[in-house]
Amino acid sequence: MSALMVLILVAVATAMFSLVAGITAMSRDGDVAHYDSAHWMMWRVVFQAAALALILLAIGVGWR
Repeated sequence: MSALMVLILVAVATAMFSLVAGITAMSRDGDVAHYDSAHWMMWRVVFQAAALALILLAIGVGWR
């Protein structure tokens, strides 16, 4: 398994973790929980962008 594949898997896993954490925070009541939910969802977008960039990089280099 190449290093690029490992990075892609890590980026996808962190995006999934932040999605679950954001949904869990959203299900709680209170202002702090809603702030936490928005915070986790913002990080989810960052992790998804990183995963997409890595996938595009892998396609660009020919996925060796």
